[in-house]
Amino acid sequence: MLGLFEQNRCLICYEVMDSSIGWRDLFLPEKETHLCQNCQAKLQPIKGETCEICGRPFNLLDPQFRSGNQCNDCIRWEIDPTYKGVLTQNHSLYIYNDFLKEVIAKYKYRGDYILAKLFAEDIKNKIKELKPDAIVPIPLSEQRLLERGFNQSEALITEAGYKQTHLLTRIHSEKQSKKSRTERIHLPQVFQTTQSISGKILIIDDIYTTGSTLRHAAQALKLAGTISIHSLTIARG
Repeated sequence: MLGLFEQNRCLICYEVMDSSIGWRDLFLPEKETHLCQNCQAKLQPIKGETCEICGRPFNLLDPQFRSGNQCNDCIRWEIDPTYKGVLTQNHSLYIYNDFLKEVIAKYKYRGDYILAKLFAEDIKNKIKELKPDAIVPIPLSEQRLLERGFNQSEALITEAGYKQTHLLTRIHSEKQSKKSRTERIHLPQVFQTTQSISGKILIIDDIYTTGSTLRHAAQALKLAGTISIHSLTIARG
């Protein structure tokens, strides 16, 4: 109860957030708030019509790059027999705007683990909605894990209060951020499965950009016997 009266600071700008309470707050469980109203307003939740596979918002896409309920990128992926049908559907929470780009950079590359709490509630709600049989984080190679200190995908699952299943391992390769879009799309397979599993799998990652990482992971799981593979990311680039 004393926690109600402690100063609560925004995890991004560190400003003290309004801690005023009423009688209702004294008797009902308090919902954790980690962003001030100003920072919260800078996040752009994905709304409206989206690509049925990758979740790209159609309102931000030129109509010429859309065909029916799919974007042209997904149509190209689906034409390739290697990746056709491997990813059932991607679900992303927010548009990858400049604000979120900086937040994820602090979280992912500067070791600010606590920022995983920002997305815990939204991820928890989406997992409840999707009802997967197993939740699988995108793994890091041993070298990359040593560099960062933690796996950002695992942290998102942990902070959302769910158990993760380690079905994938990763071969070390050059950082994705250093590759061009074309190079990312044409990456060799870097994932291996640790065991076969059926049912509905939900892969967790931080960003969907070209879809290459998630499709490579999905392909490995599909070859191991998984029937339905969804993915969930913080951002859709």
